[in-house]
Amino acid sequence: MSPDIPSEATLPTRWGTFTIRVVHEATGDDHVALTMGDLAGPDPVLVRVHSECLTGDAFGSLRCDCGPQLDAALAAVAERGWGCVLYLRQEGRGIGLHAKIQAYHLQDQGADTLDANLMLGLPADGRDYTIAAEMLRSLGVGSVSLMTNNPDKVKQLRTYGIDVVERVPIVVGVGEDNAGYLRTKAERMGHRINEGDLV
Repeated sequence: MSPDIPSEATLPTRWGTFTIRVVHEATGDDHVALTMGDLAGPDPVLVRVHSECLTGDAFGSLRCDCGPQLDAALAAVAERGWGCVLYLRQEGRGIGLHAKIQAYHLQDQGADTLDANLMLGLPADGRDYTIAAEMLRSLGVGSVSLMTNNPDKVKQLRTYGIDVVERVPIVVGVGEDNAGYLRTKAERMGHRINEGDLV
């Protein structure tokens, strides 16, 4: 691998043409920044910090809302004409794919999404957004409109020096297969999802 060639390229997508940048973290994980347009402002930059979800993003799983959230975020950035989607390698709210599928098995037996993680001896949400803040700063982004329902994401980014001017709700992909999952996130994990948005 040549260190002289930047990990940056043009990425045409069905939503429009983005610039893709890969950031290699010391942990060995490669994270992605998809950007469109000029991120200099002056308005807050529309940003989605999206954690990897193989089952939802790639396989179209209906157990979660991850795939529709990613699609909606890319569409929103494209509609505005400028913004950023960070794709972080934090599968299963930070517990990894293997444990996530173990948690799915426990959910099949009746546990909710929070208790399943705890039954495995894992945190309900083990994600850390330090790398997200570093990536935003490297892109020259300090002030954001953050597409999220998760107040912890807002809190962490602010702690790491990112000015989250507003939280933009992103409630999409709700169906009978994930209504319980989303209700648990709202009632037990503090996510901002209105009961009226659930089926």
